[in-house]
Amino acid sequence: MLNLERLRTLDALARHGSVSGAAAGLHITTSAVSQQMAKLEREAGQRLLAKNGRGVRLTDAGRLLAEHAARILSQVELAQADLEAQRGQVAGELRLSAFPTAARGLFPAALSALRTEHPALRIRSCELEPERGISGVVRGDLDLAVVLDWYNKPMPLPDGLVKAQLLDDPADVAMPAGHPLAGRDEVDLAEFAEDEWITWGEGEFCHEWLMFTLRSKGIEPIIGHRAAETHTQLGLVAAGLGVCIAPLLGRHPVPDGVVTSPLRQRVRRHVYVVWRADADRRPSIRAAVEALRATAGRLR
Repeated sequence: MLNLERLRTLDALARHGSVSGAAAGLHITTSAVSQQMAKLEREAGQRLLAKNGRGVRLTDAGRLLAEHAARILSQVELAQADLEAQRGQVAGELRLSAFPTAARGLFPAALSALRTEHPALRIRSCELEPERGISGVVRGDLDLAVVLDWYNKPMPLPDGLVKAQLLDDPADVAMPAGHPLAGRDEVDLAEFAEDEWITWGEGEFCHEWLMFTLRSKGIEPIIGHRAAETHTQLGLVAAGLGVCIAPLLGRHPVPDGVVTSPLRQRVRRHVYVVWRADADRRPSIRAAVEALRATAGRLR
């Protein structure tokens, strides 16, 4: 009989491509992954892993069993969803993530409403950038993730996920109060070609969007500072250290010494929540989506 938790470990190995990645995704040690795989090989009666340089790779048998493991785990998720739906109760544990400004702008009201309306539901939340939130949902580490993409740069969504739109979030340019363009009714990105930009971390989706957008307008951006959180970026703007893109969600209060101006291009990012399709019938998922949409609706 194949053990379900060991199949979950194999599935994580197949998804992450390494023992360390599987361990991080499952929140266990690398030695625990190795032990689980050794036991699964004994149960299967075949080698599932082979050495590949300093790492490992799945054998043909390992890939075959990993494909079955993904389907088995999906069926288990469906069974759990159906049982929860049959009970009709919003109960159990729900794990959510959101990127920082959504965690600030949506989670307090939405999660408070969930706790009040469904006291039997245990909620666990954390801040994660969109890519990591989506990966967490795909792996099963999270039940839902609030993520984003931009009007001109969509976020790829893996197969097997469902999404619901929460809001379109307008973004302005934030600049020091003494900036030559401060006070204008609207501005153009091209007018900031000589300014230093305060942006997100290297490789983050929003940083890549900003680089893509500026370069599409013939601007090679000058990067002065990086900060993950909008309020840190605005603090740097207030100190006269550059300009930044300031989405509306979660940015208030704007610090003294900072002026925001709308962009002529009407820059917006799309904020939505994603979850696994095989968990779609869970009442707790539906309740959380409804709470997030209700909170987002009050912000429009």
